[in-house]
Parts: sequence; C-alpha cells; structure tokens
Amino acid sequence: MNTEANSKGISRMAIVSHAVPFLIWIIIMSLPMENSGVRYALQTLFCLMALLLCKPWSYYPPLNISHFPLSATVGVGVFVLWVLPESSWARQWGGCYDIYFRFFVRQGGGGGGSMFAPEQCGWMYSSIRLAGSAFVIAVAEEFFWRGLLMRWMDKPIFLAVDPRRVGRLAFWITAMAFGAEHKQWFVGMLAGLAYGLLYVRKGDIWAAVTAHVITNYLLGLYVLATGTYIFW
Repeated sequence: MNTEANSKGISRMAIVSHAVPFLIWIIIMSLPMENSGVRYALQTLFCLMALLLCKPWSYYPPLNISHFPLSATVGVGVFVLWVLPESSWARQWGGCYDIYFRFFVRQGGGGGGSMFAPEQCGWMYSSIRLAGSAFVIAVAEEFFWRGLLMRWMDKPIFLAVDPRRVGRLAFWITAMAFGAEHKQWFVGMLAGLAYGLLYVRKGDIWAAVTAHVITNYLLGLYVLATGTYIFW
C-alpha cells in the first residue's frame, strides 16, 4: 500500500516537473504586451528558471552519445521539411505552393514576423529569440509532449511506461497535438511524428531533445540569414 502511494506521489511530482516549464512558456506568451521582444525574453528567462528548478531530466538516464548521429539526421531533416514548402524553390510549383498555404498552414495569427529582425528589436533580442527557441522551449516541449503526455495517455503513472512500447493511439494523438500548436500545423505534425518515433525507437528522451534543439537552432539561423521571419 505504501509502495503504491509512494509511486503515485512520485508520479505527481514528475508530472509537475514535466509540465510546469512548458505551461509557464504558454502563459507568458499569452500575456498582452506591446513589446514582443521583451515578452519573448521573459518567456525564455522564466521557462529556463522553471526547467532548472523542476529538473525533468532527473527522471531519465544521461545522454547516450551513440544516439547523436541519428538525432542530428532527424533534426536536420525536420528543418528541411519545415522550410522547403515555403522556399523560393517551392514557389516554382505554383499550384502545390498555393494548396499548401490554403490547407496546411493555419491562417491568422502567426509568428513574430519582422519584429524580431535585428534592425527592429536589436541583436540582443534577436539572439534571445534564437537561444530561447533552440535551447529552452525545444527542451521544455520534448519533456512535456514526448516525456509526459505521450506516456501519460498510456498509463497515469507515466514513469512506468517504456517509451519503446507506447501505444499507437497515444503516439498519434501526441504528434497531432504537437502539430496543432504551430501555425505550420501539418509539418508540425510530421515533426512530432519524427521526434516521437526517435524516442520510441531509442527509448532515450535526450535523442528527441537533441533533434528538436538542432531543428530549432538551424531554423533560427535560417531566419536571421534569409529574413524569412514568418517562421518566428
């Protein structure tokens, strides 16, 4: 009886550790602030503080460096998949390009746009935008979506769920929900499938985290180099 109670208590603490950093990011992102650079800096700061305090990684083995080549491949692949449909190359395909924007990109709202350009907000906020996207929210999202939600849908005491044996329904729902939070919802869903499959195949949350970090970092560099701030 005590063992079961202890397991439930540990599970509740683990849920908080996995969920709080991501929820703090979402809450601050929803605040009505005129200066988006300041808001993003606050998101990055408080989410990073929550990660360091909650330490969701304490429930997992350390990074397995042998998984890095596959993680890097997935990370680069998702980056290419993300930018290709909106690239100048894709515009040559006329109808397909229009169909993509009509049916596979959520209309209205969107990313930060040119307000995160260095000439608009300064390099300090642009650098924070890059670092926050790559090294803070990417980490928080993986512990929330793959580490917590995907396994919790299989079993409330989610730490007992081996990711390599997670159910298909939980896997697909998580990927679709992950995609739904992005303007580019379709490629977001494909990204969720890629990160989720990496976690399921390797059983290593750090493999998914590494891939997501690489994707977001490359995307940030691409945005700054090309001025395609629609991705931010």
